[in-house]
Amino acid sequence: MILSLFRKRTDTESVYAVYSAIVAQSRQARFYAEWSVPDTVTGRFDMISLHLVLLFRRLRGDDAGQREFAQAVFDLFFKDMDRSLREMGVTDIGVPKKIQKMGNLFFGLLAAINQAMDAGDTTALRAVLTRNIFDDVETEDAAHLADYLVKTDRALAAQPVEAIRSGVLTFEVP
Repeated sequence: MILSLFRKRTDTESVYAVYSAIVAQSRQARFYAEWSVPDTVTGRFDMISLHLVLLFRRLRGDDAGQREFAQAVFDLFFKDMDRSLREMGVTDIGVPKKIQKMGNLFFGLLAAINQAMDAGDTTALRAVLTRNIFDDVETEDAAHLADYLVKTDRALAAQPVEAIRSGVLTFEVP
């Protein structure tokens, strides 16, 4: 407990600003109304997760500051998920189990998307989205979402890390 007093604070305004930008982008109506992402708690979790994956792809590297910032955004995401679960009435005993499951889903999605995008394999990316977002239902909407992710990944790669770490994160229009 005493050591937390000496630890560098990572819950800065810039972390909140970046997380807020991710949440706002994830709520774009087009994802749900036109591209058939389920407008459910799970669907919204999935969309926030996809945008976090894009942020983490941009911040990956050897820079300790980038890793620390990414970790702070990740921690805020799961703090928000914890709060949301409690608001939905999940008991104190049930929250940790659900958070652990959500974490496993997120890391699985992160690994699968990174693998597909690093290889430049849009077919594999569509398959990941079909499996994880559209519950294994083949749909052209997975192709739209995959194209959006690739385009947004490129746009984020052009954004300076310093700007992102200062709280400025801009996404492509879906």
